[in-house]
Amino acid sequence: MIVIPAIDILDNKVVRLKQGIMEDATNYNLDIITLAKKYEDIGVKRLHIVDLNAAKGEFTTNAKSIENIVKSVNIDIELGGGIRELKIATHLDNLGVKYFIVGTLAVKNIDATKEIINHFPNRVILGLDAKGENIATDGWYAKSELKLNDMVDIYKDTKVESIIYTDILKDGMLEGLNLQLTDKLALYSPFKVIASGGLSSSDDIEKLKNLNNKNIYGVVVGKAIYEGKISLESLVKYITHD
Repeated sequence: MIVIPAIDILDNKVVRLKQGIMEDATNYNLDIITLAKKYEDIGVKRLHIVDLNAAKGEFTTNAKSIENIVKSVNIDIELGGGIRELKIATHLDNLGVKYFIVGTLAVKNIDATKEIINHFPNRVILGLDAKGENIATDGWYAKSELKLNDMVDIYKDTKVESIIYTDILKDGMLEGLNLQLTDKLALYSPFKVIASGGLSSSDDIEKLKNLNNKNIYGVVVGKAIYEGKISLESLVKYITHD
């Protein structure tokens, strides 16, 4: 199981949100490139980048910051936020982004999502953000009637790389992962699952590992690092490729 550090970018600043609320963003006054290089230096193999402006339709705001990250580090980048058509994924591919996280599009336009998956097999990650088991879209402001398992059923015959499951109510709250639903989803899914939302300590990682679910591939950690709850250096033992 790998640990994947998160860098959320809003107006070219490193921020973290609480429960996805843009108006409740904490700015950590960190230089984006310095942070990315620090992760590379300690052995991180994959970075989780979220372009929060692009998620709102503001595609150019953070474009240079994202391009600079890709150019500055030799790390696999998984990027989410605003990927709602093939040409955007193609542009990111040209920049050197390895994985494309598709969330809102996967719910609202299945055909367009499958087009991206077919064009980039094993490089599209389904971003399943949920309140309870119900999927949320549009930067988490809209609630869908689709549930987690429904999304798996829709895409089960495609070449999706993995699923990132985020419990919105836990995200940014430092209250621990939703272990029950993560385990349930990983048991149902033919794709490997990455847990996200609420990780607060290395104990949460151990609890995730103790589920003994081989389909749980990794976990995203963000705010716990910035708030000093976790020293990333202490997690080096988890930062491996399998």
